[in-house]
Amino acid sequence: MWAAAAALGLAATGCAAPSDTAGSAGTPNNSAGRTSARPSTSAGAHGWSRDRLRAAIAKHAGTAHTAKATPLNAQVGAVFTHNAEGDHFCTASVVDSAGQNLIVTAAHCVYDPTTGQRSDLVFVPGYRTGESPNGVWPLVSITVDQSWKDDGNEDMDVAFAIVQPQNGRQIQQVLGASRLGINKGYQLPVRITGYPSSVDAPITCANNTTEQSTTQLRIDCSDYTGGTSGSPWVTDLDPKTRTGTVVGVIGGYQQGGDTPDISYSSYFGDQVQALYDRATG
Repeated sequence: MWAAAAALGLAATGCAAPSDTAGSAGTPNNSAGRTSARPSTSAGAHGWSRDRLRAAIAKHAGTAHTAKATPLNAQVGAVFTHNAEGDHFCTASVVDSAGQNLIVTAAHCVYDPTTGQRSDLVFVPGYRTGESPNGVWPLVSITVDQSWKDDGNEDMDVAFAIVQPQNGRQIQQVLGASRLGINKGYQLPVRITGYPSSVDAPITCANNTTEQSTTQLRIDCSDYTGGTSGSPWVTDLDPKTRTGTVVGVIGGYQQGGDTPDISYSSYFGDQVQALYDRATG
């Protein structure tokens, strides 16, 4: 569940007040959430060489997973950062916006209520085995809810981030984007693609969500360990465009779950819509 880059300062979005913006990941979590005119495809972009990307994963290698590697969805990728413990990563995905430059992930991936905003962040869509086939996109601003900043409100473990354009094009122009789904209910068929920290490729699970509480969704999916925080929960998936509607991200209760086989998400309701509006305003 974590992110990374080369010393990159993150700007505040929306209001000048820090309540609307952030950037930093929470402490390592070993559970489920746990953690074109192409853009440049150089793995060395922004200080991230192929070896550095792979080393970030190798540092957190663990038990091999039984889940099969998923076919690449270019809109989903790994988020890398650097902190005192090394290079960690989360998962994020491109979400539709007027600026065509927005990704969604978990708030605990980018902001720690104790230490503040995490810096040095990049998004690597379609990442696999040290390769960045769709480029390395620096995050230039991050938006989290004030209640997350104040006390880590698990019901708002959601973050939106604007990424820097590459070669004059925005990320959505290059890769497409899924829509944001608000108040879609608690029982939905979804697909979740994420990047476990102990393997070098994404995995995907398809299952139905259930209601953990009025503010939390739950899903049973195997092997979603550290690194999968921020993985999008996508319903109404179009198999041709590989876009759909994002109704959650791994996070929320227990920062996504305290076992690798059960994951959670903050419910995407009116507060998430307000957060999105601040991020895109």
